[in-house]
Amino acid sequence: MKTNELVKKKKQITIVDVIIYLGLVILALIYLLPLLWMLSVSFKTNREVLTNPFSIPQVLQLGNYIFSWVNGKLGLATLNSMIVCTAALFISLLIGSMAAFAIARMRLKIMRYLMQYFLIGMMVPVHCVLIPLFVRFSSWNLTNQLIGLIIPYITFSLPITVFLMVGFFKSMPNELLEAACIDGCSIYGCFIRICLPLARVGMFVAGLMTFIGNWNELLLAMVFISDNLKKTLPVTLTFFVGPYATNYVQMFAAIIIAIAPTVVVYSIFSNQIVDGLTTGAVKG
Repeated sequence: MKTNELVKKKKQITIVDVIIYLGLVILALIYLLPLLWMLSVSFKTNREVLTNPFSIPQVLQLGNYIFSWVNGKLGLATLNSMIVCTAALFISLLIGSMAAFAIARMRLKIMRYLMQYFLIGMMVPVHCVLIPLFVRFSSWNLTNQLIGLIIPYITFSLPITVFLMVGFFKSMPNELLEAACIDGCSIYGCFIRICLPLARVGMFVAGLMTFIGNWNELLLAMVFISDNLKKTLPVTLTFFVGPYATNYVQMFAAIIIAIAPTVVVYSIFSNQIVDGLTTGAVKG
């Protein structure tokens, strides 16, 4: 009787697993097929797209990518995005990790309210502060400057960075920090020499989410930057759409160039991202 019950359970589990995997495959196709179609269109001519948009390209039109990179000034836009996102990444990680360490480890009543303050920041949309920010930055001559993008990017990246890092710092055993203090390590030494190395997974996840979020940001970049030489990559993509006509193949080639870094990074480090988010959520 027991063996029969075990066989039935195994069959039930197998059927459930098949249904789950089938659903995951369908979900993966829903996400992948538009990307594959967009990649196919980027190698076509406009005539092929208009006559048969879902066919395989007859001849690979590599000139679409060359035109998008050179004439569309994607190279300069990529450089601007890299400068802005890299600066915002390092500063937000530095400030966010220090704030998270203080919230997680310092026994002060104000730390609870400080955490709530950062969590409120996650609920404030950019649209609510767009006009006040533009007015203030205009009075400070920060519009049309890359620093005018770096500052708000840091501000909007801090809440998620602090939220993730607090979970990692709280998961560290108290005995480890107590032993370091007994050996004469200061609070700064505990943070730099012990906590930061142990929380490198959290730093990686927070940094990756911050970088990709800022890399794809469009609204602030469109409002604060009007100089074409200082436009970031998402804003430059809008130049491929004209008021009366759109060159679809070149536009899709430019989109592929823009999203390629994020797709590659997520594909390589997807396991680390999931592990980092799980660790910070469960143990925090």
